[in-house]
Amino acid sequence: MALAIVLTAVGIAVAVAVAHEGKDLGARCGPGLTPKGARCLPTGAGECPSPLVVTAHGCDAPDMRVLIPAASVAVGPSDWEAEGRVAARSVRVQAFRIDAFEVTRGRWASETSPAGPVEDAARAASGMTRAEASAFCASHGGRLPTEDEWIVAAASAMNPPRRYPWGDTGAVCRRAAWGLSTGPCAHGGDGPDTVGAHSDGDSALGIHDLAGNVAEWVASEANGRVAVSGEGPRQSNGIAKGGSWSDALASELRIWAHLDVDPAAGDARVGFRCAYAP
Repeated sequence: MALAIVLTAVGIAVAVAVAHEGKDLGARCGPGLTPKGARCLPTGAGECPSPLVVTAHGCDAPDMRVLIPAASVAVGPSDWEAEGRVAARSVRVQAFRIDAFEVTRGRWASETSPAGPVEDAARAASGMTRAEASAFCASHGGRLPTEDEWIVAAASAMNPPRRYPWGDTGAVCRRAAWGLSTGPCAHGGDGPDTVGAHSDGDSALGIHDLAGNVAEWVASEANGRVAVSGEGPRQSNGIAKGGSWSDALASELRIWAHLDVDPAAGDARVGFRCAYAP
């Protein structure tokens, strides 16, 4: 009898856990998108849920740019997770524009396949070197943003900046594509998600996926970084901002966080968006 009660309790707990996980997975994806494995995909065949649109490559992100006003933002270790990782400094930038979406597989393919459908065109492109990303931006009249520009864009020019592009709290699965490989938002993910699939995490200026999905190449180097306690001096390296689909810790999505990456290496966690003159 006691064994039966224990087994029943375990069964109820498992059922509740599965139901809770299913609820979380459903909430993870925005309207018109359905969770499939670690991804958020359009619900209906041939349909493009907002903010995606129909393009020559299929369902893809629109080519939209957001104006970032000139700003001065104070960046520093305002919370304990930043201590030993961020040096206090003032970030000043002139006005510029930045892509509202990360560069997608569809846009990336436009360099080599000007027309015709692209499989999973609305998925963020990743795995390119920094030079390749820079060349793409240049061919479209832009450039990679600097780290300071990226920070101001993610902070929506607010001073002091918030911890995340959407605010100070709430790093949950519906706001960013993160923890898709080993949790907490999914398991088994092997790459980025559909861009714009987590609109609850948009910045105040309407920029998508600044936290999670792909960490984004910036033009700056990692010289002069504050080393984490116990580490030796950091070597000069490339920087990618915003955290990625594989990060399991919400702290990696913070505006001040960064990923050190070899600029000449392609990394499945890293993609980019471009900046432009105002």
